[in-house]
Amino acid sequence: MHDVSTQNAGQIIKGRSVVEDQWLVLRGPELPEGVKAEAEDIAALAVPTGKVIVPVAVWNAQREALLARAENGEIGVWFASDERPEPLKDDLAKFAVVAVDFPKFTDGRGYSIAYNLRTRLGWTGELRAIGDVLRDQLFSMQRVGFDAFAVRADRDIHDALKGLSDFSETYQASVDQKVPLFRRHARNVGVNTGDAGFGI
Repeated sequence: MHDVSTQNAGQIIKGRSVVEDQWLVLRGPELPEGVKAEAEDIAALAVPTGKVIVPVAVWNAQREALLARAENGEIGVWFASDERPEPLKDDLAKFAVVAVDFPKFTDGRGYSIAYNLRTRLGWTGELRAIGDVLRDQLFSMQRVGFDAFAVRADRDIHDALKGLSDFSETYQASVDQKVPLFRRHARNVGVNTGDAGFGI
């Protein structure tokens, strides 16, 4: 049996506020990079009592045992950056929270996972970013659907909160704004400004 570690920073950003985190993120089994956990290890992994966000592999291996806790709002699930959410589409409604792990801030795959959860799979509950989450990422993360952020433990969470308001306007359409700026901007179509491209 492999050692198991848990992550609980104590506070998260949720609803544009810093709040106490009621959830424990289950990390493990901890294995050397490139080594896969044995199926029996995952199936035997002890899930602590209380509100716990478990890895997808643990949910898949212990689904029947965790169903009752999920129905009571005590189980969430987190996706690694190399996992796709589609295989869990029929179970998503059972979770109180869904999280996406960023193993390092330069890994952008989590943005696509979040976007697909919101737009293709219809997830409307809490969508949390965990892992190597830094202030500079928060604005873009909220654009693709994240509404909760577990900021890296060595960073000031109150400073990171300001990152959600770094920009007052966005150009592209996304989860948070379905209409791009050029369609939101009022134009004086028909008024000759001398600009050959005016009104296009």
